[in-house]
Amino acid sequence: MTIPTPVWPRPVLPTLQFSPELLLMAQSVRAAVFDVDGCLTDGRIYIGESGETVKAFSTLDGHGIKLLGRAGITPVVITGRDTPAVRRRCADLGIVHALHGIHDKLAAAQQVLQALALDWHELAVIGDDWPDLPLMVRCALACAPAQAHAEVRAVAHHVTAMPGGQGAAREFCDLLLMAGGHYAGLLAGHLTTLDGTAR
Repeated sequence: MTIPTPVWPRPVLPTLQFSPELLLMAQSVRAAVFDVDGCLTDGRIYIGESGETVKAFSTLDGHGIKLLGRAGITPVVITGRDTPAVRRRCADLGIVHALHGIHDKLAAAQQVLQALALDWHELAVIGDDWPDLPLMVRCALACAPAQAHAEVRAVAHHVTAMPGGQGAAREFCDLLLMAGGHYAGLLAGHLTTLDGTAR
């Protein structure tokens, strides 16, 4: 009996699947807007005795955002709060278009679209609460984390399996990468290289 020679590294084939309708909606996306509280975090705000704000972020989400940049999809952060923790996270991930302390997210998104020379049909959004609705009803693809408010889940094209701060944003990124035809190549590339970048 001949034992087959193993192949190293073993091939890794994508296992994630999204509906053809979702992938079609996301094909034209060139920029992705992320809310922070409830999307990149679990929505809870930790305030220390000195008044400092502490937030927890997922490395899964961070790596997904880095992969978007590699695929030519511009990550954008538009958040209603302005904290050093969020500014630091955006800087660590190389997010150039990060707008903090924004009360009118629609005007902020229009400003970013103009700067990137893009239109609404080229934008995807992940949001979890009412301030995100004006963006979600205009963009090509709207996503909501599992724990998002009911009205937000109702308008979302896709509700993620994972909650905010625990992989929801990564699922959003994976969907966009797959729709753009980048997912399998990026996955295969990780079998031979380490990017050494922040996650």
